[in-house]
Amino acid sequence: MKGKGIALLCLLPFALFYIAFQIAPLVWIAINSFYSEMYEAWGWGNYRDILTSTFYFQAMRFSLDISFWSSVYGLIIALLGGYSLHQLGGGKLHRFFMSFTNMTSNFAGVPLAFAFVILLGMNGCLTLLMHKYALMKGFNLYSTDGLIVVYSWFQIPLGILLLYPAFDGLKKDWEESAALLGASRWRYWWHIGLPILMPALLGTFVILLANALGAYATIYALTTGNFNVVPVRIAALVSGDISLDPNMGSALAMLLVILMSAITVVHQWLVRRSYQHAR
Repeated sequence: MKGKGIALLCLLPFALFYIAFQIAPLVWIAINSFYSEMYEAWGWGNYRDILTSTFYFQAMRFSLDISFWSSVYGLIIALLGGYSLHQLGGGKLHRFFMSFTNMTSNFAGVPLAFAFVILLGMNGCLTLLMHKYALMKGFNLYSTDGLIVVYSWFQIPLGILLLYPAFDGLKKDWEESAALLGASRWRYWWHIGLPILMPALLGTFVILLANALGAYATIYALTTGNFNVVPVRIAALVSGDISLDPNMGSALAMLLVILMSAITVVHQWLVRRSYQHAR
């Protein structure tokens, strides 16, 4: 009991920071989201205005579109990359790629936006080179497709780091046994490998989706806030670039929280089903 008391005492600073910077802001946002500056009254006015606004609906749609597709592409490439890293073993090449993946997972925000502007901007070196050889005509870094490419870049290393430990759950004996029973490599992955990896794949996808939905610095640096996505709209309402309405921003943030909560609930249900299927 004395040891548990000391452990709880050591957790106290973390608990205080968690309450101060996670719980308290969330409670403040939730409460203030019900006060409308327009109507000067408490109620559902902010939520009603958001849900009936074409402008905010477009922001939500663009956010989901970019987040979903960048998460899908990032997950597919991360799956291949994680498997390749697992096959390398523990040599120097493996350590190099793991260090490189750790480094690139933190390469986001303004530096990433600046790098993509240099490479794929209107006058980027790769853009001019592709135009010279008539490749990728019509590609625009500042469009939805261009932003999906940028988002996928920082999704891939994060996905690799999250998926890599899951491959330890695949035993070499299973693949050999499947081969002895006449199963092809494709059938082994379809019936054994992927069902076992499915909980990790679903969990990684949800984390990547949340990571993309909340991304702000990269898209703001690329478009200077002119692309209509939810994080940019929340920042504009809080900072007052167009109109100052932090309560409306709080309501928009709470809708994002509700959306992610719904996705998490669906994820947990799918994970339970995948565990039952794997058994």
